[in-house]
Order: sequence, then C-alpha cells, then structure tokens
Amino acid sequence: MLFKAKDKITKSYDVIVIGSGLAGMTAANRLAKLGRSVLLLEAHNKLGGFATWFYRANKKHVFDISLHGFPFGMKKTCRKYWNKEIADHIVQLKGVKFLNPQYELESVFTREDFTKKLVNHFKVDVSSVENFYNYVEGMNFYDDQQMTNAELFEKFFPGRNDIVRFLMEPIVYANGSTLDDPAITYGIVFSNFMKKGVYTFKGGTDHLIKMMQDELLSNNVDIKKHAKIDQVVIEDGIVKGVLYKGELIQSKAVLSNANLKNTVLNMVGEEHLPKEYIESAKKVRLNSSSCQVYMGIKPGESIPYIGDLIFTSTHPTFDTDALMAKNITSRTFSVYYPDGRPYDSEHKYAIVSSTNARWEDWASLSEEEYEFEKKKMIEETLECLGQYIPEIREKIDFIEAATPRTIKKFTHHEQGSSFGTKFEGLDVSMKLHEKIPGMFHAGSVGIIMSGWLGAANYGVIQANEVESYLYKRSEV
Repeated sequence: MLFKAKDKITKSYDVIVIGSGLAGMTAANRLAKLGRSVLLLEAHNKLGGFATWFYRANKKHVFDISLHGFPFGMKKTCRKYWNKEIADHIVQLKGVKFLNPQYELESVFTREDFTKKLVNHFKVDVSSVENFYNYVEGMNFYDDQQMTNAELFEKFFPGRNDIVRFLMEPIVYANGSTLDDPAITYGIVFSNFMKKGVYTFKGGTDHLIKMMQDELLSNNVDIKKHAKIDQVVIEDGIVKGVLYKGELIQSKAVLSNANLKNTVLNMVGEEHLPKEYIESAKKVRLNSSSCQVYMGIKPGESIPYIGDLIFTSTHPTFDTDALMAKNITSRTFSVYYPDGRPYDSEHKYAIVSSTNARWEDWASLSEEEYEFEKKKMIEETLECLGQYIPEIREKIDFIEAATPRTIKKFTHHEQGSSFGTKFEGLDVSMKLHEKIPGMFHAGSVGIIMSGWLGAANYGVIQANEVESYLYKRSEV
C-alpha cells in the first residue's frame, strides 16, 4: 500500500529498504517477487532518487534530471526484474554527436560504428581496435586493479589524446571517471554501451517512475514518502529495524540505498562496526558532482533535430580536470523531442545542458556570488547552444540552473555527489552485511555501479544477498 503522510506504520517486515533510487526500487521489487514483505521508505516526495524529474509552469515544462542515455542491458534488466511493459518503453537514441577542436563526429554508439570511426577517421589499424575491445570486454572484478584509465589508453593508443577523448568523454559523463581511476571503472561501462548503442525511456522519467511505483504496489510493497529515518536500529550486533520519528519499525533486514558514507557513519553508526571497517569507510572518496541548465521551449515553437546527445567542448585537448572546472569549457546537451514524450497532451521540446563539477567550487560561495555564478553559467550555456540553434533565445520561455548545492538539497547526497563514491567504496558497500548481519547497502559505488543500469543491477545483486540471509535465518 501507499502510506499517506500521517499514517503510522505498525507492521513488521522481512526487509526495509531506505531510499528509492533505481537500486533501492529494484531491490524492493525483486524481494517482493520472491515473497518477502517489504517496506520502502523515501525521504523525498517522490520515488526515483537521482532518476527523477521536475515540472514547471503547471506542467507546461517537464525536465528529466539524469542524462537520458543508458546501455541496451537496461532493457533486459527491466524485463527480468520489473515487467515487459517497462522494458518495451526502452528505445534507441538516433545519434550521439561529438563537437570539439580535435574532431567533429556523429555516431550511433555501437561497436561496429566506433570501429569504423577509429579506423577511417583516426587511422588506427583494425587489429589494434579489436585488441582493445577484447581486452576491456574481458575485464572483471577479480582482475588486478592497478592499471589506470590513462595506462589503459596508453597501452593500446599511445600518444593519442584525440582517441582518448573519443572513447572516454561519454563515460566521464556517465559515471564521473577520471584518467587516474582504475581501468575497470571504464572498461565495464564502455563494454555495456558498446553492445547495441545508447537507449532511453520513451515517455520520460516521470512516466517510468509512475510505472515502477505501480509495479511495486502490485507486488505488495508498502511505500511511504516524506519518510527520512532517524537511524538503523542494531541490537546485540544484529539489525532490528529502523527508527522513524522516534518509533521502531521492526524488520529482519535493512537495505540502504542512501549514500554509502551516510549509511555507514550516520544511519548505522561507528559504535556498531569494527574499527578497521570504519577506517576504510572514512577513507572512501566521494565522486564528483554536476551542474545543469534546464531550458524549456515555448508551446507552439519547435527546434530542428540536432542530435539526441551532443558532447561539446572548446578545450583544445581532453582533460578530465577541465571537464569538472567551474570555468566551463565542456557541456553535454540532452535534447528532448516530442516523440520522446508521446503521452503528453502537448508537444514538448526541452534541452538540458549538463557539466561535471566539483562540490568545493560551489559550496562556500555567498548567496550573491552563488546567484552571479548561476546567471553566468546560464548565459554561457545559451551562447554555446546558439552555435547550433541560432534562434534559441527567442524559442525559450523558461530557464533554470542547478548546481552541486541543488543536488545535495534534494537528494541528501554528501557534497552533492552525482555518482556516489570512488572505486574503493565498492568493497565497503559489499561487505557491510558481513560486519552486521541483516544490514545491506546498494547504491552508486565504485563508479562501475553508477548510471541507471549499474544502479538497477546492483539492487538485484544485493537483493539476492538479502534473500540468502533471510533464507539461512529461517533455517536456524
């Protein structure tokens, strides 16, 4: 059932899921289908976590928060762990453009097309390309993690910064990777995208989350929004439930879809965990954040097709530090056309500009400085977009900017992290239940678990761990 704000929860559950990002929702749905009683608690007023949206001007404008591209594997995951209707709404994007001082290219983002570009445009021997693909496709969690992304590219394409940009830039926007991160953080995500291109959800994120909520309710998941918990309750080293508004909601297991560090250090608490584990958790680095500029097109106006995803940059070479700088040189435009929202009563066009960002560049600004920087970002974004749609200023009737501070406010992510934690967070996340029986975590950790597909699949992985725990507990 969907609890109302004033409803009091008196039941006990097999599992309580804290947070309704794609990992939390998928885990809840998986466990419910396995016959477990599940309570899903969400601090915000809607489900989805970072897979979310907002309306403006009485729903005249709707904006998706996340970049609207993910791998084909999301279709398989949704069909298996959600339902066929959701999976059938996942459709391929028409094209991805790259516009920068080193090259201007358009791709359908498949292995075959990337191979043609690397061979014909970048003049790389086809055997070198195939060797690269085979190497990254063979990467797994159990390999040596010492090789960095920079070393991976130097191994196969020495001295070719232009190729690094072509292969790496979209992945940076997908999961926040840098050249210094372990190569596996690139290889697994790139391999996923290289299967059959880039896909999106037809109907928009609001339509997707509505369908997911309906599926959760149909599988008897109890849902309560506006429900930020006080803490996870641990007694005699075992999970007993969660404390919400000072009262205990009992459960045999708890799965947190909140930020990893917030889960371990605040919701659970240092006093319940081994010293070495806490030290490892404290050393986990948060990943980068992002800024967006949301642009709504006037009703009745249209814009020409300029691509679905457009990676633009004025920086002379590829540089992950430059990608995150406050003085923006690189933007990715997500363009939303009416055929992507066929269920809306009116044809809607929207454009979202996204840039990677650092929390520290925005956190300490005064209110006056903050407003100035947002206005500057909006103006520079319009100037950039005007190169591709000269009349864009006349076509826009709504524009708004978001920063890392916006992300922290609405998601409670520490430092406004868009991509969870760096790679070392994965080990801490996966071992939480080993330290406290019944306490699990699923979320954006280790970079490879970022993005819609990674989040959903990690939810499945941890749901299976929860089910194994509950089954063993029932056997005792």
